[in-house]
Amino acid sequence: MKVPVSVIRLPRGPDGTSRGFDPNSPRYQALSPISISTVGCGNEADLEREQQGRVALRERYLRSLFAMVGRTIHFTMYERVNVSACFDASDIDILNFQVSDLQTPLGVHREALLRCSDIISYTFEL
Repeated sequence: MKVPVSVIRLPRGPDGTSRGFDPNSPRYQALSPISISTVGCGNEADLEREQQGRVALRERYLRSLFAMVGRTIHFTMYERVNVSACFDASDIDILNFQVSDLQTPLGVHREALLRCSDIISYTFEL
């Protein structure tokens, strides 16, 4: 029998009802595209190619996150711990995943917040 375990929920968003992060917070502003400089100072053609490549990769990753919503995801964490959960959402920085029905070796968490820095890989069925 799966045993439910209580967990800490995502913080409330700036409007008080949603789950998310305030775009005016220092964390959001530090990670905004304006504060991150591009690698290399090549000519304009190289810079344009690099930006187009980044746009394509970012769009592909965001589409995969959208496809994950509501599906069972299998995560491989550090120390080769394998867990699975139903994916619900990601924060704006994509530093955390909010999941439900997280199945761990110790039991089942009704809702949980996974730090992306702790995740080695994840897979899901299309």
